[in-house]
Amino acid sequence: MQLNTCHALKEWAVAVAALEQAKTIMLLRKGGIHEQGGRFRVACDQVLLYPTYEHQQPGLLKPEYANAVTPVASGWHPETVRISSWAEITDILPVSDPQVVEALLPFHIWNEKFIRDRLKWKSRQPLYILLLRVHTLPQVHHIPYRAEYGGCKSWIDLSQTISLENSQPVLSNAAYSQILAEVCHKISHVTQG
Repeated sequence: MQLNTCHALKEWAVAVAALEQAKTIMLLRKGGIHEQGGRFRVACDQVLLYPTYEHQQPGLLKPEYANAVTPVASGWHPETVRISSWAEITDILPVSDPQVVEALLPFHIWNEKFIRDRLKWKSRQPLYILLLRVHTLPQVHHIPYRAEYGGCKSWIDLSQTISLENSQPVLSNAAYSQILAEVCHKISHVTQG
């Protein structure tokens, strides 16, 4: 494990909160407009979780998460960004089969509309399921927002490095392994019919 990083994965604030609260270990991605070649790629396997607010849409979330979202104006961002966790991306699963994604509905925060929309958008590209082992940092970092952090891109490098030492996993090894096994079982059950 690296001891510090400046690499960050941008994700809806409601999703970051769910990851930090051990309500999910899963993110679903296709890529941002400004991704290299328009495709989603994983830049590194240890990343800070950078919460975003602008594109959060309550109508794409399960009801228990939709209530946590306050819509903001296009282009809005906080003056400072709260960085309180990081994740090890343990698995990256490209999926094109709607039945597989549907079977994983209990494991993430999004609703069926989000899944349908994601599968249809750039339909020749798979939907990437990222499984993350999340750790809370020993102290919260409030970093100034910078213009280069904006835009529709998944990966950014912060202007400062943040130490990962003394972080605490939100799930024990056994709990994480159990959820991972359940996800893999669901996927193999659907794909093997």
